[in-house]
Amino acid sequence: MTELTELQYAFDTFYFLVCGALVMWMAAGFTMLEAGLVRAKNTTEILTKNVALFAIACIMYMLVGYQIMYGSAEAGWMPSFGFMIGAENGADAMVGDDAPYYSVMSDFFFQVVFVATCMSIVSGVVAERMKLWAFLAFAVAMTGFIYPVQGYWKWGSGWLNEAGFLDFAGSGVVHMAGAAAALAGVLLLGARKGKYGPNGQINPIPGSNMPLAALGTLVLWLGWFGFNGGSQLKMSTFDDANAVAAIFVNTNMAAAGGLVAALLLARLLFGKADLTMALNGALAGLVAITAEPLTPSAGLATLIGAVGGVLVVLSVLGFDKLKIDDPVGALSVHGVVGIWGLLAVCISNPDATLVAQLTGIAAIFAWVFLTSLVVWSVIKMVFGLRVTEEEEYNGVDTAECGMEAYPEFTRGKVN
Repeated sequence: MTELTELQYAFDTFYFLVCGALVMWMAAGFTMLEAGLVRAKNTTEILTKNVALFAIACIMYMLVGYQIMYGSAEAGWMPSFGFMIGAENGADAMVGDDAPYYSVMSDFFFQVVFVATCMSIVSGVVAERMKLWAFLAFAVAMTGFIYPVQGYWKWGSGWLNEAGFLDFAGSGVVHMAGAAAALAGVLLLGARKGKYGPNGQINPIPGSNMPLAALGTLVLWLGWFGFNGGSQLKMSTFDDANAVAAIFVNTNMAAAGGLVAALLLARLLFGKADLTMALNGALAGLVAITAEPLTPSAGLATLIGAVGGVLVVLSVLGFDKLKIDDPVGALSVHGVVGIWGLLAVCISNPDATLVAQLTGIAAIFAWVFLTSLVVWSVIKMVFGLRVTEEEEYNGVDTAECGMEAYPEFTRGKVN
């Protein structure tokens, strides 16, 4: 190993770790966003879900998930199974063209925060009426098995990768997968009481803390630079440094395009500037560009994000008409727009084919949705998925956690 090679290895490992820390900060963003968009009586439980799912994701991915995803033979359908992370790179491995350029532990750290991101998507969709322990039981299966298998298909050099499916940072592997798991759960769970009336009316249930939701969106926007930028995997060369800079710019512009487009469409449809639609528009732009943040120009990235912003508004309205209750709009942001992002790769990347992208969309959605449906069904039979009607009316904070997030407001106390 030369001194230059050692320096590059150290630099790329450090870059990977910093990007992983940024993505870990997205856990805070999801927590803030979801806590702001649920009612006050359900805030403590959604906070508990988010911090607990992150811990479960870390443990399960360490135990089995990482080996399932990256310890298998190439181009296969079913991965091999192993335990723990594996050995670190030695100095003798730093020889030849295929020498690693970052440490194994940095790769694990970067990948595990992606797993937690995927699971965070599920949390918001089933908010306000699912039992806490039923959700955490599903998190074990999702982070330890369901997610790693389809992750292996693409990022572990499995069959989707060989088929030419392109997903740079996870519009499908992370975001659409999370939405598919959430959709399976919510179909079994049902809508919140009072959301839909007997005559087809849709009753809005506003969130409790818009400042927290807005802050959560901005935190996610920040963390997304690590999400997409880190997926370049290195930046110690001239070309990689330029690529990372382009990814940062395109990621930012897509978010901006999505927010403005959603805000404008909401104004046209509702006559008001809807903050929740604007926030979801920014997130939709970020999801849309995640499948390919490198090859578009800044202008094209803005347009890709803007289409995502339009889609998310229309999709939120569409899910409500279908009486699929999603308190935070995650099915639209991560599912519908995740599909758009995967298809948009064909616009800017000449290596992408529509057939390969559609194959990847169908395979990931089918695997995650069907396996999640099985797991949710088993949990429903064993534990039950839903709290009682009385517990839902009073709020799951007291029923599931024994405390309230804002006791001075809900009990009329003054400190």
